Amino acid sequence: MIDARIHASAGGAILFDAGLAAQADEAWFDPGAWQARGLLEGHGGGRGRVAFVRAPFGACALRHYHRGGMVARALGDRYLWTGMENTRGFAEFRLLAALRERGLPVPAPVAARYRRRGVHYTADLLTRRIESAQTLAQCLHANSADAHLLQRVGALVARFHAVGVYHADLNAHNVLVAPDGLHLIDFDRGELRAPARGWQRANLARLRRSLRKVLGADGAGTGDFDATRWTPLMRGYETAMEAA
Repeated sequence: MIDARIHASAGGAILFDAGLAAQADEAWFDPGAWQARGLLEGHGGGRGRVAFVRAPFGACALRHYHRGGMVARALGDRYLWTGMENTRGFAEFRLLAALRERGLPVPAPVAARYRRRGVHYTADLLTRRIESAQTLAQCLHANSADAHLLQRVGALVARFHAVGVYHADLNAHNVLVAPDGLHLIDFDRGELRAPARGWQRANLARLRRSLRKVLGADGAGTGDFDATRWTPLMRGYETAMEAA
């Protein structure tokens, strides 16, 4: 159970799990502070880049929110202020906490922060790291994503869809393959919805495009991709949805 508390900070607030630390700390969101203590373990890719840190309460991933697309050129890491609970970090923290309570395999939220300046804010999120994990994209590149793994990926997605979890960026980089099982990460803009085939199909279509892009399958080899990759994944998905 996550004991969520809010702590006022410079220009904003921090939402944190008081079960991990009695007091929130601004330094949690500063990669330079972790590096100065010898606790910065590296960086991951993706928009905004993720910093991997070794915190007193365990290995964590620190992400600063950045916009994507054309709007990023104008606003970069700034978002329009519409209230504390609507900030990207707070919303994702709350969603992850709710999914953890449902027993779903997502990273445990540690802390989220926003800093407000006028009508805009910036945001950060600290989560527990899924250790010894590879992304599905890495497995595909290494040719280690066999039909059995892809069936498990399909069943994983179905497990979330069956209870109404919408993942706004379902792709091969946000599925983690770890020794303890499969996990979904990066729930920015995700939400709980009423289960419906429309958005579920759109989610699957996004994942399919991602797999084809990772494999370089765009425009060629559709039959082979469907037979060896997508068909096993959908078999796992449909079987799990029928059993849900």
